[in-house]
Amino acid sequence: MRRLIVLGTGYALATRCYNTCFVLEEEEGCFLVDAGGGNGILTRLDEAGIPLTRVREAFVSHSYSDHILGMVWVVRKIATLIGRGQYDGIFTIHCHAELAAKLRTILELTFVASALGHLDAGIVINTVADGETRPILGRDTTFFDIRSTKEKQFGFTTALADEKKLTFLGDEPYNERCEAFVNGSDWLLSEAFCLYSQRERFKPYEKHHSTVRDACKLAARMGVENLVLWHTEDENIRARKALYTAEGRDYFQGNLFVPDDGDVILL
Repeated sequence: MRRLIVLGTGYALATRCYNTCFVLEEEEGCFLVDAGGGNGILTRLDEAGIPLTRVREAFVSHSYSDHILGMVWVVRKIATLIGRGQYDGIFTIHCHAELAAKLRTILELTFVASALGHLDAGIVINTVADGETRPILGRDTTFFDIRSTKEKQFGFTTALADEKKLTFLGDEPYNERCEAFVNGSDWLLSEAFCLYSQRERFKPYEKHHSTVRDACKLAARMGVENLVLWHTEDENIRARKALYTAEGRDYFQGNLFVPDDGDVILL
């Protein structure tokens, strides 16, 4: 059975939880989606019981620091494992072309020659186009441009068992031009920066984010069965699950997940 392992749930400046990133786990390996903003990703993977030897593929949604910099540490660790003969096969990072160029530049500026020697060999950066489908751990996965108003960003949809569909929207509000990709999703992974009732305090719309109410109304309108909310503020971290669930229930009657770092969701 495929599992969604939540590594982080916070927004860029969160200090009470890690930046939002997660793993989709299959029997044959793990697919890492974003990696947070630093080497804390290695701790999160370790705490989740995920050895990097099982992380076969990864995806970076966009180039903001809280998504891309953790991937630098993942690549460094995997390069070390390859050099020791402890990593079999190829580690593939999927991202759009502009992001691929930025990631490569960071690696070239910060890695020692021995680690860089594994780039384009044991470690491959694979560029994906809007609407392109690729097999990820045996599942058809389609990447799409979320039409960000800030920085070019991609999300994806992927097939689950029993013809179910999971969609990751990235960390900005849903854009109707993405309907062809999102329509028919059984699982929707959506940012929800804060409660709608606290919108004046946290200013989500000024940050190009949405609220719990917005995400839940979207999921209800799209006929989604399972909704996961994350990429949140962290001031309400101790009561977040209860508060967000309570507000969300007014707008969405399906299965609502407000995970904490380290939670595991069966798909």
